[in-house]
Amino acid sequence: MAIITLTTDFGLKDFFVGALKGAIYKELPDIKIVDISHHIEPFNIQQCAYVLENSYKSFPKGSIHIVGVDSEATPENEHIVVLIDGHYFISANNGVIGLITSEREPEKIVEINLPNPSETAFPVKDIFVKVACHIARGGTLEVIGKPFVNLKELREFSAQVSDNGNKITGRVIYIDNYGNVITNIPKHVFDSYRKGRDFELQARNNVIKKIRNHYSDIINFDLEKNNRKGAGDLLALFNSSGYIELAIYKSNLDTVGGASTLLGLDYRDTVTINFL
Repeated sequence: MAIITLTTDFGLKDFFVGALKGAIYKELPDIKIVDISHHIEPFNIQQCAYVLENSYKSFPKGSIHIVGVDSEATPENEHIVVLIDGHYFISANNGVIGLITSEREPEKIVEINLPNPSETAFPVKDIFVKVACHIARGGTLEVIGKPFVNLKELREFSAQVSDNGNKITGRVIYIDNYGNVITNIPKHVFDSYRKGRDFELQARNNVIKKIRNHYSDIINFDLEKNNRKGAGDLLALFNSSGYIELAIYKSNLDTVGGASTLLGLDYRDTVTINFL
């Protein structure tokens, strides 16, 4: 039996997540359901795309991913199913799949067109669940949809290169549970333009001249503990998703703060790299 994952901005206060799971189990009592996140900020497509991109690859091929963010259908926000990298994504056409398709070509895209569709204010439960269960039973996409080509992209995920390759301008696309700040500057773009040069990464009034591969790389273990950098110090690294991230080593967002609060950075704020 396939796995169905759930990524929504529903939170856990209301009945939505419970009703969603109940509707799935009503159709498929033995199905496996995995919650990726229900704490996406309301209608934050970029945040949802980042979470989805960095979680779906851990699931086996054939998994079905229901995306419940900005899911109301309009003439410009169609309900779609995208088959890509062996995974099925059921979502509105709001750009949330754009980060995944920026690296991989979709195998198939259909616009959902169920027979006898009902008017609903809860399309994730009343439409997406039906589609997910149909796929989980081995049903084909042609039965529930028609070919679709106008897939929206998320332009905000592309860092801008300027000054003849001497400058990269990125933006904050995600702030994690630790207050770490993730930019949209991927390692492969940084490496392709660096060409061995020194650089300065600037975020607000902070300048960083080295990017680490691990959080603990900030510590020089050859020095005495009193002379080392460590907890509370700022660093940049290439995170597990391959993007440049700013972090305060071993900081606590709920007490002393994290990179987002201590540097004064928020979603969409600018981070620049100048090659010297």
